[in-house]
Amino acid sequence: MNIIYLEEVHSTNQYLHELLQREKCEEGTCVQAGFQTAGRGQQGNYWESEAGRNLTFSLTLFPDFLSAADQFILSQMVSLGIKEVLDRYMEGISVKWPNDIYWHDKKIVGILIENSLMGTHIEHTVIGIGLNVNQEVFVSNAPNPVSMKQITGREFDLDALLSELLQSIFSQYLKLIQDEADDIRFRYLNSLYRRDGFHRYADPNGEFMARIEHVADTGRLCLVTDTGERREYYFKEVMFV
Repeated sequence: MNIIYLEEVHSTNQYLHELLQREKCEEGTCVQAGFQTAGRGQQGNYWESEAGRNLTFSLTLFPDFLSAADQFILSQMVSLGIKEVLDRYMEGISVKWPNDIYWHDKKIVGILIENSLMGTHIEHTVIGIGLNVNQEVFVSNAPNPVSMKQITGREFDLDALLSELLQSIFSQYLKLIQDEADDIRFRYLNSLYRRDGFHRYADPNGEFMARIEHVADTGRLCLVTDTGERREYYFKEVMFV
């Protein structure tokens, strides 16, 4: 596995995209940064990460066997790979749809997946991951960050943790290659934040109580309200309240 370490970079995702344009990279190439000057989350949100205290990295895969319509399975696969590692160190880890990793009601991991398409299939994907590891104080206006050290009280070796994460993600990727997508979808559904019971959500029409019914293969979240109404949403169309 080829790991490129950069002391500082604008964005590991952007760096890897540019690298893929310049040269042929082996599958699994990983770019790790000690500090990102322009780390991004979903929808261009800023990702706060203290230099040298956390894991910020991107890796590339070539899942050309997947159609563009099935690209959400990559998000499910990566989420499960990360959750599997964090489950070894703490309880209370879940996946907040579509792919944030939560410890109870606090965010510990952000994931940004960017797919490049060739016709109707995926040519390559760049997976950006930010994991709060040893940071103890967060100063941005992010509403609910938490780190592994804050939860466990212990310091973690970043290199060892990165190795665990990459191995776990590739283990899930191998399952996908071996045509175990249905199992990945099943485990993802059962790993979801607020999986059980009714909880408060909000859409442009206001707040409502609902439970998670399932997640469609396209990534659409399917909710059933406390009045029995079935509602479906893509990312950013509904909020967790």
